Amino acid sequence: MAHELPPQTVQQLLRARRGDDSPAVRFGDAEWTWRQHLDDAQRQASTLLTIADRDRPLHIGALLGNTPAMLTAMAAAALGGYVLCGINTTRRGTALRRDILHADCQILLTDTEHRHLLDDLDLPGVHVLDTDSQEWAALVAAAGTLTPHREVGATDTFMMIFTSGTSGDPKAVQVAHMTVLFAGQALVERFSITPDDVCYLSMPLFHSNALLAGWGVAVGSGAAMVPATFSASGLLPDVRRYGATYMNYVGKPLAYVLGTQEGPDDADNPLRVAFGNEASDRDIEEFGRRFGCTVWDGFGSTEGAIIVTREDDCPPGSVGRGFPGVAIYDPEAVTECAIAEFDATGALTNADKAIGELVNTTGAGLFQGYYNDADATGDRLRHGMYWSGDLAYRDADGWIYLAGRTADWMRVDGENMTTAPIERVLLRHSAVNQVSVYPVPDEHVGDQVMAAIVPAQGVDVDMADFGAFLAEQQDLSPKAWPRRVWITDALPSTATNKVLKRELIARGPEPVGGQLWTRPARGTTFTQKHGRRTA
Repeated sequence: MAHELPPQTVQQLLRARRGDDSPAVRFGDAEWTWRQHLDDAQRQASTLLTIADRDRPLHIGALLGNTPAMLTAMAAAALGGYVLCGINTTRRGTALRRDILHADCQILLTDTEHRHLLDDLDLPGVHVLDTDSQEWAALVAAAGTLTPHREVGATDTFMMIFTSGTSGDPKAVQVAHMTVLFAGQALVERFSITPDDVCYLSMPLFHSNALLAGWGVAVGSGAAMVPATFSASGLLPDVRRYGATYMNYVGKPLAYVLGTQEGPDDADNPLRVAFGNEASDRDIEEFGRRFGCTVWDGFGSTEGAIIVTREDDCPPGSVGRGFPGVAIYDPEAVTECAIAEFDATGALTNADKAIGELVNTTGAGLFQGYYNDADATGDRLRHGMYWSGDLAYRDADGWIYLAGRTADWMRVDGENMTTAPIERVLLRHSAVNQVSVYPVPDEHVGDQVMAAIVPAQGVDVDMADFGAFLAEQQDLSPKAWPRRVWITDALPSTATNKVLKRELIARGPEPVGGQLWTRPARGTTFTQKHGRRTA
């Protein structure tokens, strides 16, 4: 008997699951097997292909939340051989219209929760379908046998995912079938995920983290999926209710959960693994301790061109070691940056030479370009390399440390520095739950360091003691001490929990609300400028 090749596309993978009667989706009190779920997906694909204009790009938009309807739309796109475009549900007005039209969506799926977002939007050539409507139910009920739009190849686009838009208009990343399989299978093997596992999917399914580190893991292993809307207080009850053993995250969710009141039995739950990106060392350790699970944090761009993974001996502050080809380059000289050097306290001493941009020297990796945006694609692919826009430095053992985005450079008292190393230090303070460091203009020249802080639940930041804390951090240069500290209840963020620093910067050196504390250029004592005094 000839050896059967493993699936090369998501289309092939899901076809192989069509006869599986193990659980695929759990939502509320309802449950669907893989057979039922994929039957629904086939009917949806057949319905949409009947309606679609084959002379136009067969792009189907999905303005849907984390619901079974979104999971069905994803599976239908794979089986039907067309491209699904994940539309960010937090976008509004002209920005939302721009994304839908930019992706050339000829059909847009939505639901009752999101239909009103399209009111008064001019969407020429876009057929909007409400998946909660009787019209949609009738169309699907009348669906015939599915004849796919095409038999897709490994490099064909499965889904278009918009970047978070932290540094400008979101760009539509073309995610190939092979990318979903590669990412999902790597995590299935790493964490020994089986059909007996339950994957908790609470990160937005229109984002790459949920697609590659959540959905891809479930479809790759045959595990059950639990689509959910993230809630810091609702996570643990959901994990227990659905028997979730695996979860993915991106951005600050671990910090949000750790900001809730700890219970004596928090570790009494089935969660085995949490995998994601951008958690701090403190949050990784504390989440694992509190909830009795293993937390693995890595780094990967939405584009799939830069992959950095942690290992057991990863030093504090590092995000891990890069895949082959990952390096740190000076974007002006187009040469590799110097190895980072540290003093006896652990402070970086050669930031100007060591900090550069994370690149993939071998080329684009899994990145297949931004859809309908040749200029942005060209900006990423220069000199035969992929340039991520992320700043980093690397020590002599190859461990990589993030230093922020390329826009996070600050010039403070004649010295160049970046924000991420300062944030890592401030997170050591026990009263700090979240922090974002950014530049504001100095009254004389260059920048001042400003920090926006969200305190831990029920805790005040004692600013009388804050200067003493800073003085104790031997790896923090006095020039890196914040001149301004804004204490607030929440930081502006994207739907994927990434802090929008440009919004913080736009609020200026004296933001409205909260508490604002300042210190003189050579001083160590903070004085409150405005806000209710709580420290």
